[in-house]
Amino acid sequence: MADTSYDFDLFVIGGGSGGVRAARLAALSGAKVAVAEEYRMGGTCVIRGCVPKKFMVYASGYGKHIKHARGYGWSVGQVSYDHEVFATAMHAEVDRLSGIYHRNLVNAGVEIIEERAEFVDANTLRLKASGKTVTARKILIAVGGRPWMPSAEELPGVEHAITSNEIFHLETLPKHLVIAGGGYIAVEFAHVFAGLGVKTCLVYRGDTVLRGFDEDVRMAVHEGLKEAGVRVITQTVFEKIEKTDGDLPLRIQLKNGHHLEADVIMMAVGRCPNTDGLGCEAAGIALDANGAVIVDEWSKTNVPSIWAVGDVTDRVALTPVAIREGHAFAETEFYDKPWHFDHSDIPTAVFTQPEVGTVGMSEADARKKYGNVDIYKTRFRPMKNMLNGDTSRVLMKLVVKPDDERVLGVHIVGEDAAEMIQAIGIAIKMGVTKPDFDRTCALHPSVAEELVTMRQKWVPEVTA
Repeated sequence: MADTSYDFDLFVIGGGSGGVRAARLAALSGAKVAVAEEYRMGGTCVIRGCVPKKFMVYASGYGKHIKHARGYGWSVGQVSYDHEVFATAMHAEVDRLSGIYHRNLVNAGVEIIEERAEFVDANTLRLKASGKTVTARKILIAVGGRPWMPSAEELPGVEHAITSNEIFHLETLPKHLVIAGGGYIAVEFAHVFAGLGVKTCLVYRGDTVLRGFDEDVRMAVHEGLKEAGVRVITQTVFEKIEKTDGDLPLRIQLKNGHHLEADVIMMAVGRCPNTDGLGCEAAGIALDANGAVIVDEWSKTNVPSIWAVGDVTDRVALTPVAIREGHAFAETEFYDKPWHFDHSDIPTAVFTQPEVGTVGMSEADARKKYGNVDIYKTRFRPMKNMLNGDTSRVLMKLVVKPDDERVLGVHIVGEDAAEMIQAIGIAIKMGVTKPDFDRTCALHPSVAEELVTMRQKWVPEVTA
């Protein structure tokens, strides 16, 4: 099958989830495939994203679980947390998973090149460390994204801050952590460190965190941050960061005139496609204003020999999406099984504590598209919390289209919301209706049973 006029049938730039899936499947078809990865195999998710973050979520939750166990009769003695012990175990597991990615590629016959690859032209790449050039019939860009940081001109002293890349490598816990941002990364790590006993403050330019999510979800998470002990400062941003000689050596001047002191500052103010220095101009690849690779529904760029998947395209920045895009690319181009990924109704989780699970449309988006919609929602204290002293409540919400009663969106804030929303995502994808929910027998006692017992439409309060 190999085309001898090129060094490779497929050259993949980036060893993250999307690139690895595409490379492995293409190689199993008999194609000659290479993957260039300049850092470690596994990409953001495995190395500095979803996987280590979820371990940190688990670690931070145990303190609360131990406290709550008293309500169920468990006597707990002296409790302490050793960050070094946890971090060592976490990084060992990350290393193991990275090794599996590497091994699976080798077993599939993929050539792994452990250096950076940059475009020379539409079919040629230069390997930066060795200076060697290689050619490929098809090239897949799968370089992902990176944390966005303001420049020193935009934020003087920004060099004293870290990002989500470095947060996993703190050797000791901060005394006072200040996080800039209100997106999912910011709120997740605010909960993590508050749960580990760190004094934590979040600074956000907006009114309510998690912009883009359903408004009820945003309010529930915002209040949940405060209940977890996180100080939330809204409607302002950092003006400058200064180094001092104090016990908390970083002084943050806010634009509202106030200041904060911290020993660790984390910038979580967005991510951007990792295309800087990739040589896209040399290959003629069209990028959008944010540097994302512009692709069509088949992940094709404007250059016939080049495709792109994952976060670098800035479509839906989720690991499972990148995997599906990479899978579709490989089967379309190397198995003659053309299909492309449908980016609608993707189940999503935010691992706050309690966590968020959401699929489909928010209430605001549904009203914008369809006009009138029916809302069913409930907030309740789950059975588990009746004995343990936890006052947090579960939010469940259904967004329904009135004319055909199709469920447009489901939103949950509560323990195990992610597990529930994965199963609900199947039903949403199949076009489930509210009567389908109503006909489904409740599983009692469970939190999830509330999804099928909501009968009363929510009517907003009218104030004079």
